[in-house]
Amino acid sequence: MTTWITICDTCKRTGWEETGAETTDGEKLANLVEAAAADLPDVRTRRMTCLMGCKSGCNVTIQAQDKLTYTLGDFEPLEEAAEGIANYAALHAQSETGQVPFRTWPVAIKGHFVTRHYPLPQDDT
Repeated sequence: MTTWITICDTCKRTGWEETGAETTDGEKLANLVEAAAADLPDVRTRRMTCLMGCKSGCNVTIQAQDKLTYTLGDFEPLEEAAEGIANYAALHAQSETGQVPFRTWPVAIKGHFVTRHYPLPQDDT
């Protein structure tokens, strides 16, 4: 089953406006995550405008059908963060429920979890 990494490409970390940069921090992180996940089986990426986590940007969501969904945030747009996000998504894809044992988490994602959402219930109708 495919695990999706949804990357907010409009995230701007505190002080971004003062840098004069034309590329948002979210765009930078999206480029890095896309590259890190490119060859991972069962992991795909997509960009979205605003995940509404502006106080903890840069933000991503890790999700798959009928599995736990996680939002992670407060990343620097760095290769190490992108690789950690992609590797966590690969572990999520391998998990039947989406839950990944803490001992296997990439160091780069520890301390970045914002929310966990349970799968929607199956509709009996």
